[in-house]
Amino acid sequence: MAAHIHPTALIEEGAHIGNDVVIGAYTLIGANVSIGDRTHIGAHNVIEGDTRIGADNQIGHHVVLGSAPQDKKYAGEPTRLVIGDRNLIREFCSFHRGTTQDQGVTVVGNDNWIMGYVHLAHDCVIGDHTILASNAQLAGHVEVGDWAIIGGMAGAHQFVKVGAHAMVGGGTIMLKDVPPFVLSSGNPATAFGINSEGLKRRGFTSEQIMSIKRAYKAIYRQDLTTEQAIAAINSAAADEPNNAAALHLMSAFLTQATRGIIR
Repeated sequence: MAAHIHPTALIEEGAHIGNDVVIGAYTLIGANVSIGDRTHIGAHNVIEGDTRIGADNQIGHHVVLGSAPQDKKYAGEPTRLVIGDRNLIREFCSFHRGTTQDQGVTVVGNDNWIMGYVHLAHDCVIGDHTILASNAQLAGHVEVGDWAIIGGMAGAHQFVKVGAHAMVGGGTIMLKDVPPFVLSSGNPATAFGINSEGLKRRGFTSEQIMSIKRAYKAIYRQDLTTEQAIAAINSAAADEPNNAAALHLMSAFLTQATRGIIR
């Protein structure tokens, strides 16, 4: 089916608009933008730059996507914003393109729930099935793993990583990396156990959750160095094949942590 474009919307020549796309009043779509099938875009939006948006997204009003990065090193190089499928992006969100100092692309995966006023700075990478509550603010180069939840008005310093299935409380300030499965809150962020309820809802077994709790204790309760905790978690993974995937996720995250982890 043809797109449904409000007569006041401005679509620059060269933009690709998929089938059954809805574009609201006074929205501007730039020449290098591609919008996938059945995506709905509200009123008064600006979507510009080299921006690729997948199918079945719901984008609210007054959203700005694909603007140049707020980075003084940026000198007009061609960089991108890529958004996957089935995302909800609510009003007044702003996602910026990447920089050549990183991979040159800001990425949002699939099936994410992104509430009002969320800001994703240049070179952020958001996985799948995340929830970013209202006013979450992510600085440049931040990575958020699958199924992670970041509470309202939480902020992440540049280069921080938030692991898969982690849950960050509202108003939290993340200066260091948040490991997978971990609950955190505070300024600066402090670890408070694992996201057990979230894991139950996602089908993790009691055995898997207990194994993750033991890994958490190795990191936070046994006075081990990070290297010793990694070795203990990998040893447990070798002995617990049913739990190995989750344990390897934790040990790999610790190995790759660039800013140290929250404590």
